[in-house]
Amino acid sequence: MSDTQFTIREARETDTGIILELILELAVYEKMEHLVTATEEILKKSIFEQKAANVLIAEYDGRPIGYALYFYNFSTFTGKAGIYLEDIYVKPEFRGTGYGKSLLSAVAKEARKRECPRLEWSCLNWNAPSIAFYESLGAKHMDEWRTYRLTGENIAILAGE
Repeated sequence: MSDTQFTIREARETDTGIILELILELAVYEKMEHLVTATEEILKKSIFEQKAANVLIAEYDGRPIGYALYFYNFSTFTGKAGIYLEDIYVKPEFRGTGYGKSLLSAVAKEARKRECPRLEWSCLNWNAPSIAFYESLGAKHMDEWRTYRLTGENIAILAGE
């Protein structure tokens, strides 16, 4: 696979269907497709109208082969915004080519440009190939932190509704 055929670009609104397809592929890989409620309409509104997230599309020979979706968070300890990488995905047939690293590198470049002191993400415990990949880059597992989540009814209850 020639690197001249590989590119990374910012997603456009016309890519909404492609983004959803890639999200669904990631969900299947993570065995979580039953949890996907995103639609093209929801993604269009959230990403392109509300600007809640940024998406990079990886392409090989002009066709989408992966994506990275990230957004900015804020660290009160550093007083600066950081980047949270929600998703990074490369189609199975393109793994092991360095394209995933290139995609993550593009997000890291954005972090450097914005002077973000942190680039963070989560990884499923069972995903040994991804864990090995991240650790090979120097990423550290933050085992002193636990992730908590409220959804649906529990958010409404906490909101007093």
